[in-house]
Amino acid sequence: MTATDAALHVLALNSGSSSLKYGLYQVNEATAATMLGGEVETHASGGLLAALREIRGILGKSGLPAPAAIGHRVVHGGPSLRQHCLIDDSVLARLELATAFAPLHMPSTLSVIGFAQENFPGIPQAACFDTTFHAGLPDVARILPVPKAWQSEGVQRYGFHGLSIESIVHQLASDLPRRMVVAHLGNGASITAVQDGKSVDTSMGLTPTGGVVMGTRSGDLDPGVLFYLMRKANLDAATVEAMLNRQSGLLGISGVASDMRCLHQQAAGNPAARLAIEMFCYSVRKQIAAMVAVLDGVDLIVFTGGIGEHDAQVRAAVCAGLSWMGISLDEARNRSAIGPIQHSASRCEVRVLPCLEDEQIARHTRALLRASQPASTQALPWIGHHGGANSGH
Repeated sequence: MTATDAALHVLALNSGSSSLKYGLYQVNEATAATMLGGEVETHASGGLLAALREIRGILGKSGLPAPAAIGHRVVHGGPSLRQHCLIDDSVLARLELATAFAPLHMPSTLSVIGFAQENFPGIPQAACFDTTFHAGLPDVARILPVPKAWQSEGVQRYGFHGLSIESIVHQLASDLPRRMVVAHLGNGASITAVQDGKSVDTSMGLTPTGGVVMGTRSGDLDPGVLFYLMRKANLDAATVEAMLNRQSGLLGISGVASDMRCLHQQAAGNPAARLAIEMFCYSVRKQIAAMVAVLDGVDLIVFTGGIGEHDAQVRAAVCAGLSWMGISLDEARNRSAIGPIQHSASRCEVRVLPCLEDEQIARHTRALLRASQPASTQALPWIGHHGGANSGH
């Protein structure tokens, strides 16, 4: 086995705002083969720690090799952590500081890292950042119109869902067009302009709260709303933050649910549920049009994420409002979501592709671990373990 071909078993842990995804991958230079994977809803399972214990039990009973490394999806690393890296005490300290940028995600991520360190002692762990794909944003998109003193403190556009967009670029490979808009639509949602495989603008900004309307997050909002709430209702920052992150978006508009599936079920008899769906599609459509302007045209629009991949009604509603650009969907193809879904007369290709964040985490983790090893050891097979995930623990 050559150094280039040496395979590594990597456990990817992907902590979201409402669930924990996991996957055990056998990764070599060219492929990331799924050996085991799934998702545990943290609310349904009794909390994050219960979900982690459940995953540990599944791995232990699988009979598969123990992971040689663990990769974590990390939403935000702040201004000092912009590249994927192996986790050490210094990185952990900086991740703690970055919690202020993504309070909805970072506490659970840090808990997952701590659990993994305790239950898989001695196994290298990597932080794979959603912001890394956007680290090269041009100044015109990256710099926010605030005083320079704030800019020097890290107040800038970071962008998110980078691992998801990377996975789209990876899937397209040699078919990657010059100008592409990726609509990652799920409980969190963002729209990104990709030119020649690189992010040039994206809808989320300093935090994952900005951009389009989301499940429980407001998306872009007049800053004056915050001043009004603080003055009129005497609300403190923590209360306003919780309101915009956990009580707004689809949930706030509908008063019913943050889940698009539930809103569809109630839309016929509930005007507020219908309005929530309409506002979501409206905000996505506006951001796609903005990104097309950034790119000076578009060759491909990709829908991904839970809603983007599985909700044909939302895709149809979004694209119906883009007919002025010559975009139209084929109804049957849109329902099947297989291959290009645009009408033959459409001027732009439209596709539905899976969000493969966990594969990207596994690839980056393998690359980081190999880069950290002396060249003389890289030809050795990394997996010398033959027990289950809890072997030796």
